[in-house]
Amino acid sequence: MNSPIRAVALSALLGLAAMPAFAQVARATPGQPEARTALDLMPAKARLTVTTPAFKDGGDIPFENTQYRSNTFPGLSWSKGPAGTKSYVLIMQDNDLLVRGAPVLHWTMFNIPAHVTKLDVGMTTPPAGSSYGPNYMGAAKPYTGPRTPPGPKDHYHFEIFALDTTVPDAAANSYEALTTAMAGHVLASGEVVGLGEKDPNAPPPAPRPAAPPSK
Repeated sequence: MNSPIRAVALSALLGLAAMPAFAQVARATPGQPEARTALDLMPAKARLTVTTPAFKDGGDIPFENTQYRSNTFPGLSWSKGPAGTKSYVLIMQDNDLLVRGAPVLHWTMFNIPAHVTKLDVGMTTPPAGSSYGPNYMGAAKPYTGPRTPPGPKDHYHFEIFALDTTVPDAAANSYEALTTAMAGHVLASGEVVGLGEKDPNAPPPAPRPAAPPSK
């Protein structure tokens, strides 16, 4: 698929048709700084072990956990953070597809209490005290699973960060606000990575509305 056509397809599949597709949506090139995830940008000395019952690390994400079907949250568990952990942050990113030059942000949750190290399959309400953060759809959004466009499989990073603090409510407004609040407070981190692809049984995306005639 040539670049202009692929850009439109990517835009439509992500629900980003209102954006200038040619400038905003592109495939990442390995090694590009823009393709770096939050885990890359905020390294930690301690490591958290992150797992999901839905797939093995590096395995395929079931279509039921994607927007192509029921968009069911796959569930996550992680090892307890080190002494001094006050909260956890969850960030889900696709770093094979870039929007505005950055990995696609699928889901975030912050101020997960320090005693919580598991999110159940199918979760629809954040644990008490925690809040949904931003994703590519806007501020304070629930789980938004993969909707991988045609082409190669994408890598979806489910990242967990143990912080020595909680972050302000304004962290829900944008990825920049969230990561700025996290900076300098990450004690440990880890991730599980799943592969997403286009559902072969998915209907084609709806056509974009025709532009109104010029006057």
